[in-house]
Amino acid sequence: MRQGAQGSAGTGDPWAAVGAVMGAGAAAGVPSGQASAPARVPQQGGAVRGEHTHSEPPLPVAPRPRPVVQRASVRGQILDALRAALVAGDLRPGEVYSAPVLGERFGVSATPVREAMQQLALEGAVEVVPNRGFRVVERGVRELAELAEVRALIEVPVMLRLARTVPAERWAELRPLAEATVRAASSGCRATYAESDRGFHRAVLSLSGNEQLVQIAEDLHRRAQWPLVGGGPGGRGRADLVADAHEHTALLDALVARDLDVVRALVGEHFAGAAAAG
Repeated sequence: MRQGAQGSAGTGDPWAAVGAVMGAGAAAGVPSGQASAPARVPQQGGAVRGEHTHSEPPLPVAPRPRPVVQRASVRGQILDALRAALVAGDLRPGEVYSAPVLGERFGVSATPVREAMQQLALEGAVEVVPNRGFRVVERGVRELAELAEVRALIEVPVMLRLARTVPAERWAELRPLAEATVRAASSGCRATYAESDRGFHRAVLSLSGNEQLVQIAEDLHRRAQWPLVGGGPGGRGRADLVADAHEHTALLDALVARDLDVVRALVGEHFAGAAAAG
């Protein structure tokens, strides 16, 4: 659960998956500017249906449907990829990135990239640089500590209340999510682990039935995963991520046992670790 955000410990091209998704829709359609060939249908009595004959009027040929990639869908995919790149450290604090250059990398136009970056600007991850693009916000250890403190103020009381009221079988349903965070941590990829970590916390807090609480906590959690100034690829290794993930399973054990002291201690260590992980 420690949420400092240095570069990715994983390997491979962080942009490849999105490029594949972007190209799938275009590959299935007809290239722009190229007319599609008219459809042919089985012959009847020597005439091809659709041709003019004296005995039969021509039938209209329905145009072949083309797959349509919704712009909102593309923007959402780009937004997810940019968020992952932020966590992995591929978008570095203080650097300016232009929508056209990122669009070339993703294999899309600049428009959905610009729209996704504008959403990140609303979230506070980047800031607009007129006529240049978007600068990744530079964050320090103090901001990370403040986020950890606010998260603790929100989540600790909720988890203690849930520990008193939620039956053990409901906690057991979350066991696969906790185990998934361990597998994600074992991959060494910060972006993969960050997504799995948020998923576990979201599932726990969802048991409160308060959707506004879940959304606010999710926003704080995501912001806590952004990179710090000077953060590099070697900041946190696989061992740190795995130790962090194992705290999820320990927390579930304490919640099942309704051991409030252990729950309080574990969650406190969780957020203290987040504040110190820079």
